[in-house]
Amino acid sequence: MTRARFLRSLWIAGSATTMFTLFGLVNAAEPDPKVMKVTLPDNIKWTTSADGNSTAVLYGDPSKPGLYIVLTKWSPGHMSHPHFHANDRYVTVISGTWWVGWGPKYDPASTKPIPAGSFVTHYAKQIHYDGAKDGECVLQIVGMGPAAATPAEQK
Repeated sequence: MTRARFLRSLWIAGSATTMFTLFGLVNAAEPDPKVMKVTLPDNIKWTTSADGNSTAVLYGDPSKPGLYIVLTKWSPGHMSHPHFHANDRYVTVISGTWWVGWGPKYDPASTKPIPAGSFVTHYAKQIHYDGAKDGECVLQIVGMGPAAATPAEQK
C-alpha cells in the first residue's frame, strides 16, 4: 500500500468515526417528556415480599380500580399456593421459566413449565398457583384493579 493510499484510508476512517460520533450525540438526546416517559432498568423500583417474590409497579396502582402493569420476579424455589383473582390477568414471561399449576391441591411436582416469551391469560376466579423452581423468573402482569389473591388451597 502506498503512503498516499494509506493516508487516504486513514482520512476516510477518521471522517467516518467523526460522523458516527456526531450522529450518535444527536440520537442520544433525552426523549421529550410530553411525548413519552422512559424508565431505565436501574430506575425501576422493586419491593420484596415474604413470599419470595419482588414486585415493581410500572403503571397504575394494583390496589385501586383501573388498569395496572407490574413486573413480578420470582426467586428460585419459591411458589405461591392455590389462589384466585377477581379479574382476568394477562401475563408475559420476560425471562426464566415460570411454573404454573391449577386446582385447589398444592402439587409443585405437577406444574407446567412456561418458557420466556410466552403469554398466559389467568381467567378470573380460577384457582391456580405458580412460581419459580430452579431459576429466577420475571413476569409482566397486566390487569384491572383492585388486584388481590384469594387463598383457595384444599389441604
